This record gives sequence, C-alpha cells and structure tokens, in this order.
Amino acid sequence: MREIGEEMSELGAEFCLVCGSPPPLFGERMCESCLRKRVKLADVPQNVPWVRCARCGIVEIQGKWVHLSEQEVWDELIQRNLKFHAEAEDIAIAVETRTISDRHTMIYLQLEGVIESLLFQEEHTMRARMANGVCLTCTRRAGNYYEATVQLRSSGRKLSETEYNNLRATLDNVIEMLSNDPMFFITSEGPVTGGYDVVMGSKGLARAWGRHLTKEHGGQVVETNSTVGRKDGVDVTRLTMLYRKPGYDLGDVIRWRENFWRPASWTKDGAIVERVDRQERTGASWRDLESAQVVSQMSEHLAVDLINQDSSVGEFLDPNTWVMASVRLPWDHNGRESIRIARVDGEWISLHNMAIDENDSIE
Repeated sequence: MREIGEEMSELGAEFCLVCGSPPPLFGERMCESCLRKRVKLADVPQNVPWVRCARCGIVEIQGKWVHLSEQEVWDELIQRNLKFHAEAEDIAIAVETRTISDRHTMIYLQLEGVIESLLFQEEHTMRARMANGVCLTCTRRAGNYYEATVQLRSSGRKLSETEYNNLRATLDNVIEMLSNDPMFFITSEGPVTGGYDVVMGSKGLARAWGRHLTKEHGGQVVETNSTVGRKDGVDVTRLTMLYRKPGYDLGDVIRWRENFWRPASWTKDGAIVERVDRQERTGASWRDLESAQVVSQMSEHLAVDLINQDSSVGEFLDPNTWVMASVRLPWDHNGRESIRIARVDGEWISLHNMAIDENDSIE
C-alpha cells in the first residue's frame, strides 16, 4: 500500500504540458524553454506603408494630414504597427533607422519586456515604404478653392502701400499663433481699386484676422455670407469680410470738434482720445470720429531738447531752419529737458506724454 501511495503522489505532481519537465512552470503550465519558443514579446510587420503629400510634404496619419518631422513619422509608425503581448510589462524600445532609397527606410528595433516574470529581448526589422499622395489642402489650392475673402479698406484717407503691407503682415502673425490647421492657406491676394483683397481657405482664419485687426489697429468689420450651393443637405456658404481701418493711428494728432486730440486706445465701438492742450480724456464712437482729420501722423513727430524754458514756454532749435523757436509747453510738463512736438498748419505744437510714446523711437 505504501508503494502505491508514493506512486500516486508522483503522478499528481505538476509538469510542463509540452515536454513534461518539472517546475518551475509559467503561463499555461509550460516550462521556461517551451514558453519562450511559443510566446513572442511583439509582432512586428515586415513592411509598413505611409503617405506623404508630393506637393507640400505633410503626412497622412489615420486619415488626417499633419506636419511631422522624419523622426516623428518613424515614432508614429512604430506606435501604430507594433503589437506587444497582452501581458508584457516594463517595455523598452531602442530604434535605429537607415535610408535605403527616397521611398524606403529600414527601421531596426531592439525590444525588451517582462512576461510571466521572465525577461524577453528581441530584435526586429521593419521597412517603411513611402507613397506619394496629394493632401486636401493642395487639392483645394490647385482648384482655387476658397471660403472667405477679406477686403482691407480705409476710411477718412487713402492708405499708403506701406500701410497696406503692414496690415497684410499681421495675417502671417495670426497664422503662427493659431493651431496648425492645413486649411489656413491663401488662395490669392493683391491690390484692388481702393484697397487690398486676400482670398483664403478658412472662414475661421478670416474671422481671427478680423479680430486681430480691430484690436491692434481699430476700425470696423462687416461680414456678409453668400450661399454658393448645397452639400449633403447643408448650404455651402462663402464669407466676405470688409475691414475698414480708420485714417488715423494711435498717437496721431487729429482735428476733431475744433480741437486737437490724440487717439490713446481702441475700443469695440470707437476710440479713447486725449486732448492735446489740456488734461481731458473721452470716448468717441466711429460715427463721432468720421469728421476727424489727421493733421500730424506719429511718424512725423519730433523729439527736441529745450534750450530755455519757463513755466509755460520752451525754446529749441527748429530742426528745419536751425533758428531758435518757441512752443507752449505741454500741460503735463514737469521740467524735463526734452519734449515731443508736431508741425500743424505751419506751427509747432507740443504734445503731452502718452503710454504709446514710450514704445516709439523718434529723432
């Protein structure tokens, strides 16, 4: 009876289901050797395709076109195509690439991970195959697609080419500040009678630019939407946005209500203006300021050193004639040795100090 019991005990002991080896066993009751033969740390495809726009170079990732560097492309391909064992832990990846041709790149992988407390280390090779495509943006550009037209105009006076160029340059700044949307492209642009037009591929970009223009340069924006068709049961519309810049800028001297004023800041409905000859500050709407006339632009102002001064008048050398001239001191004068002056109607007037003057370099 004793021999039979010992025999039954041995028959009940654990063993590897594949080769019969004794413990330790792992996973589905396999020894380490059999487990390593049947379990892989990761499945890696030999070839993986990816698409790049032949026109602009952006990359298609899961149906979306995005800007990626070459290294980011390899990282994306590895992340999308490597399938690790469901129980793998503490995974580490080392990557090295080698360019085979313009379209083919070899990606060498060293993988490490833990399964069933056993360390697995594997090496794999994956070939990245690039195919040329054309992104939606380039397709629409080639077809002169557009969603919005921004019309830059002025009120009060005709803007110079330089001023229009400065306004146009702000669009590049807006695009840089916004998210990297491939629809933020310019279809066409150029001067037209009475202003400058920019045709673009995004209504959102047009509205963002309009907000920036009114905040930084004042003025008003008027939007008009027109229906050009229907798609999937929805009206397809195009936006025309008219931006009118006032004929004056912050810091200019304007004649308004028979006095001289300087615009100090923009508001949603107009501007805050400060009177030149005395301490007075008021708000004015765009309609109120329609009659305002620019008598001296900020770029025309001069800074002069006072040679003599008393409580109300200062003397300086006229930079045009180099003859001693006098001017009434600004109302906020505190005895400083230099002042800002402007030539208005053939006479010099002094200007009070404003916050915008601190950022303006004049001679």
